[in-house]
Amino acid sequence: MHTFQARDQFFPARDRFADGAQYIAGRLTPGTSGRRHAVVDPATGEEVLGYELAGAADVDAAVAAAARAFPDWAGASPGERSDALHRFAAELSARAEDLARAESVQCGKPIKLSREFDVPGTVDNTAFFAGAARHLTGQSAGEYDGGDHTSYVRREPIGVVGSVAPWNYPLQMAAWKVLPAIAAGNTIVLKPSELTPLTSLMFAEAATAAGIPDGVVNVVTGAGRDAGEHLVGHPDVAMTSFTGSTGVGKRVAELATATVKRLHLELGGKAPFVVFDDADLEAAVHGAVAGALINSGQDCTAATRAYVQRPLYDAFVSGVADLMATVRLGDPLDPATDLGPLISAAHRDRVAAFVERARAYARVVTGGAPLDHPGAYYRPTLITGAAQDSEAVQAEIFGPVLVVLPFDGDDEGLRLANDTPYGLAASAWTRDVFRAQRATREIKAGCVWVNDHIPILSEMPHGGYKASGYGKDMSAYSFEEYTQIKHVMFDNTAVARKDWHRTIFGDR
Repeated sequence: MHTFQARDQFFPARDRFADGAQYIAGRLTPGTSGRRHAVVDPATGEEVLGYELAGAADVDAAVAAAARAFPDWAGASPGERSDALHRFAAELSARAEDLARAESVQCGKPIKLSREFDVPGTVDNTAFFAGAARHLTGQSAGEYDGGDHTSYVRREPIGVVGSVAPWNYPLQMAAWKVLPAIAAGNTIVLKPSELTPLTSLMFAEAATAAGIPDGVVNVVTGAGRDAGEHLVGHPDVAMTSFTGSTGVGKRVAELATATVKRLHLELGGKAPFVVFDDADLEAAVHGAVAGALINSGQDCTAATRAYVQRPLYDAFVSGVADLMATVRLGDPLDPATDLGPLISAAHRDRVAAFVERARAYARVVTGGAPLDHPGAYYRPTLITGAAQDSEAVQAEIFGPVLVVLPFDGDDEGLRLANDTPYGLAASAWTRDVFRAQRATREIKAGCVWVNDHIPILSEMPHGGYKASGYGKDMSAYSFEEYTQIKHVMFDNTAVARKDWHRTIFGDR
């Protein structure tokens, strides 16, 4: 492990959030729950920030601010919203280094990942939705009943959106929740994880600095019933978007049902990584290690279970073990670090417990232990010999753990790939275009990569099948979640109206 750098110089914004970690109607305010919470740097175990959690009154204030802002923002022209989002993208770009440092300190994310993936991805998402805001079109007008009536479709915003985001990608999740909502004319209250609120607050500040009106983007930082459940169940929230575990997603769905809210769920994953016997072995090995270890494996699309056709199995296992041994663990603020800590000591212990239970039925080839260090570090871990129905294969571990299983024929490989409740992402590795086409057709997941694993694009949708949820983040497809469709019909002639009246009432 390298020497750890002092944190103060990497997070200059910390002091102002200590006085106010809620962002409501364009300003920072303190929470009112009466409960203090500490943001802990998972690399060192030291407190980064202490702040007052949001209570139900803070949620009510944020929802009220969003409701007040909605009529004017919804009434703005697409061009006006687009211009504001272009300014927002520029503001985020100007703050890129501060955002990257804050993201790495609160999450334990390697700074090179924050600088090269999280922050640029967020800026690009903002620029994408700045353009997409001008293309919210409905179906063309036309006469569909022989000419007596003209119909057209309006696509309208829904109202106040209450979104709940996870701790693994707090900045990007803020973007994924906020941007399509406000580009479509909605206003939003975002609840980030209480573990990682910093970049969500900085994101909201940048929105205000870009000229987005007060109340359009609000952030409440809280936990449990006082914040998350109160937001989801709030009668003035018209839609909820949630990203997190499938178990919590079920609870969110229950709460949303009570007020018949629109609901978007992006839930857990257990992505298969299918390596056919004609694959480029070196590329597959590197893809598996990168796909399994990105963000310390705390990624719902991470490669978690590799199925390797038997002729390549032994060489694949050996290659992955050798490559994992070269991964550099260290200070997330050191550009040389490849793998940072898990989000907390408690989560590290949860991951470790999964691996310890697996020793009873499988082989831990490499890793399988935390580091002897105060931070929440866990070594890259490779497991073989697990049965398809075992916990290590079926459950979302959410850590730097890859399980590898062999298969024989193509039918078996694809069947095993589909054999979990999840369906968020997958990849297939082959040189045969027909094999690749079959895999992309038959694997039941919202995204299937071929000869790669993990890239995402602002222009392409992200969302799951099966227990991984429904609805899409990113891309123009996300507007289907954040808008509602209205049919408008005009009677073209008085005769038509009389004829319709006669059909219903007869000659009266």
